[in-house]
Amino acid sequence: MNATPLAHLQVVECATFVAGPSCGMSLTQLGAEVIRVDLPGGGSDRQRWPLAHTGASLYWANLNKGKRSVALDYRTPEGRELLLALCTGPGPGAGIFVDNMVGRHRVTHDDLTARRPDAISVHVLGFPDGRPAVDYTVNAGVGIPDMTGTGGAAEPVNHVLPAWDLLAGASAALGVLAAVSRREQTGAGSRLDIALADVALSAVGSMGWLAEAEQHGDRAPHGNHLFGSFGTDFATADGRRVMVVALTEGQWRALCEATGTAPVFSALESALGTDLREESARYELRETIASILRPWFAARSLDELTDLLTRARVLWGPYRSMSEAAALARADPDSVARPVHQPGIGEMLATGYPLRWEDHSSAPVPAPRFGADTDEVLAQTLGLTAHEIGRLHDQRVVASDPADAAGR
Repeated sequence: MNATPLAHLQVVECATFVAGPSCGMSLTQLGAEVIRVDLPGGGSDRQRWPLAHTGASLYWANLNKGKRSVALDYRTPEGRELLLALCTGPGPGAGIFVDNMVGRHRVTHDDLTARRPDAISVHVLGFPDGRPAVDYTVNAGVGIPDMTGTGGAAEPVNHVLPAWDLLAGASAALGVLAAVSRREQTGAGSRLDIALADVALSAVGSMGWLAEAEQHGDRAPHGNHLFGSFGTDFATADGRRVMVVALTEGQWRALCEATGTAPVFSALESALGTDLREESARYELRETIASILRPWFAARSLDELTDLLTRARVLWGPYRSMSEAAALARADPDSVARPVHQPGIGEMLATGYPLRWEDHSSAPVPAPRFGADTDEVLAQTLGLTAHEIGRLHDQRVVASDPADAAGR
């Protein structure tokens, strides 16, 4: 049986795009009840690409797996009252709010504590002073694109993964758990703010890159070479590419033995008075090492290399397209990716939580149809009657789906 250690928690999420929703997704995959609240008709990310063949957002469906969806116009006085009631509900596991709201309709920590003094709020923002930012602007400002690309590149190179958003979401989820622990021990609530700019700066600082820049200047991009050790890509005989890495002395020895190049590198060491068992030496001679190894890789197919490198315990991996990665994940019975039936889309390959509990991995759960849980949450969580809920629908304070919100 899969572990659901957070089943005692109820979290209300009022966030769009990646950081906030990925926080809620992690919590719900660990068992928490996460109620995502959007304006009727959907938030600004509801139709974000990539899209399914039906036109529904694959992005939205995957970041909201397992949550409950409530469509509520919190811009109205009555809608705001309902949102506050959801965020400050009774019970030791309730009173938790995750948001990235801005503007005059934002629900603040003070709003929550006025009703529940031990409320927990996690607010996701761009900069700590409230200025707006997204992953891609933060990434540009923290120096990563300047280090990415081929050697001598004159222009910065962005990467496609919203790493700071995802890291912010994981950090926010950890913050929720820390605040819950604090509340259980002391009875106190917590106001947490997490800025994308802080997440990015903290991450690059933790790897020593800020200190490196101050002491040595900017690091130039150098293609697919691994910084500070040996690692680079090689072309194969059948037009594929593989990434090979030798971080440790043992990994370097395995690579030399698998490729039969140990005598060549021994002679190189003698000629240059160096020791390639050291990471720094392998990095300094990376181009020379790569030029010696390229013919060996170029003479063999990926299938041949898979057998030879794996048997020799070389640290390596093939380059794959996303389609190839998806096909491999679907075929692997131990993968965290499994097909689910997603309302509005049909069968969709989705992923569960990557943490494995005692050899068990969590299976993905479909996202709700937008607004599908509105009536049930209002009835079960807030105790509203069918008549009261009907009146809210008539006044368009709540909705069950975009068509309901539009009055169609």
